[in-house]
Amino acid sequence: MNAAGEPTEHRSKPVPAVDRQFSLVLALVATESGLLKGDILSTVRGYAEKYVDGGPNDNLERQFERDKDAIRDRGIPLETIESPDRPGDNQSLRYRIPKGRYELPESVRFTPDELALLGLAAEVWREASLSDDSQRALTKLRGLGVEPRDPVIGYAPRLRVRESAFEPLRRALDRRQRVRFRYFKPGSAEPRERTVDPWAIVLHEGRWHLHGFDHGVEAPRTFLLSRIIAPVEPVPGPVVEAPEPDIQDRILAELEALRQANVADLAVSSGSDAEVRLGRRAVLRDDDSGVIRLHYTDAAVFADELASYGPEVRVLAPDELADAVRDRLSRVAAAHGGGAG
Repeated sequence: MNAAGEPTEHRSKPVPAVDRQFSLVLALVATESGLLKGDILSTVRGYAEKYVDGGPNDNLERQFERDKDAIRDRGIPLETIESPDRPGDNQSLRYRIPKGRYELPESVRFTPDELALLGLAAEVWREASLSDDSQRALTKLRGLGVEPRDPVIGYAPRLRVRESAFEPLRRALDRRQRVRFRYFKPGSAEPRERTVDPWAIVLHEGRWHLHGFDHGVEAPRTFLLSRIIAPVEPVPGPVVEAPEPDIQDRILAELEALRQANVADLAVSSGSDAEVRLGRRAVLRDDDSGVIRLHYTDAAVFADELASYGPEVRVLAPDELADAVRDRLSRVAAAHGGGAG
């Protein structure tokens, strides 16, 4: 009671955003049919403390919208379900996280020591360059009952930064949202704008690829992320149709089949950097002649790599690859004054 005899408002300690979002994840995983926004704001820790029954809750609703985006950005499949009786009514939307898409497979089990190591690794990773991924890992570990201990001091691993298109494409994939970007295809004079429904992002031979439905050609296409030369923009419109469950495995199999079909015979200089680096990937090797055989997926990418070795490597076959490398070297020579004099 205050001096006037009126009840004093209970002021609880603010709930940190990460704890509020974790409580939201737990609530949405626990429901099969989904929760209404009002149910979430009035019962979930982090919202319920500030919820006013029958009163204005605009700030809480905005906070909930931000938390939804944050959860999806961490790779958690938060779904929105429309009421069949009230289509288009945002107030009747239900929210849930389907267990089958979030929980680990039944076949995956960790010992207490393994869980402790995973928790430690995630804490170390948190300060590294891929902090969004580390936060996703920490949220998943908390779902397994692992609570991080004291942070690890004095060690921050160096992690390879991915193409700038990766994060906006991953967010669009999580939200099933159409995207637009400019893409430079080898052999084209200018980049072309592409409008794509993203279906999968896969890593093959150390390079990230986007697979989706290209509305420009009305057919599925696979894009190399390193050839996206402008910011990825979301396109307003209907939710992208969910891809088939095994889409990633299928695309990886197609890329690997393409790699196996492309064969190059190279002559490399003995003791050179090209011999060391390319020799590691050789499927056949003749040390007497210095000839090695490799598979490759993308001729333009491979030609760029081979040209970087200069005179240390010479393409024996196929002719198309040799021409591509020769063209790159000619352009370099022209840019530096026209070659030997």
